[in-house]
Amino acid sequence: MDYQSSKSPVLNLWSRFGSSALGRWAVSNVVALKAPYFRSIKPRFAEITPGRVEVLLGKRWSVTNHIGTVHAIAMCNAAELAGGICLDVSLDRRFRWIPVGMEVKYLKMAKTNLRAVCECPDFKAIQVGDVVMPVSVVDTSGVEVFHADITMRVSERPVAK
Repeated sequence: MDYQSSKSPVLNLWSRFGSSALGRWAVSNVVALKAPYFRSIKPRFAEITPGRVEVLLGKRWSVTNHIGTVHAIAMCNAAELAGGICLDVSLDRRFRWIPVGMEVKYLKMAKTNLRAVCECPDFKAIQVGDVVMPVSVVDTSGVEVFHADITMRVSERPVAK
C-alpha cells in the first residue's frame, strides 16, 4: 500500500459527503462513533481539509457550567477533536499519532456557540516525533475565548504482515 497517496478515511468521507448539511452531520456522527467520548459535546464539522479543520460546538445546557457559559472541558474536547482530525487528514499515511499533552488558556467567558479551528500550514513537513497542533476556539463574534496547544506524538505505522 502506498501510504503517501492514500487519503485518511475521514477525508474520504468528507470528500464524498461534506458538501451538504446532511453529509456533514453524518461525517460528524461517524467520527464520534469511532471515538465515542466526543459525542458528549455533539460536535459538527464545518471544514475538513489537509492543514485545516473547523469543529462547531453549540452552546446547549449539557455543555454549560454553573455560571451558564460553555464548560472548559467541553472546549478541551472540541479542541482535541479539531487537532486530532486535522493531524489525521494532513499526515502522510505512513504515520500514526496519539495525543500526549495539552496546554490550554481560558481567555474569555464562552457565552455563545463556538468554533474550534486547527490550522497546520506546514503539514507536509511533519515527521516522527512530537508536533504541536494549535487550536483556537472563537465565539460567534470571532473573539478567541480559548486556546489549546495539543502535543501529538507521531510515529511510523507498523507494516502489516
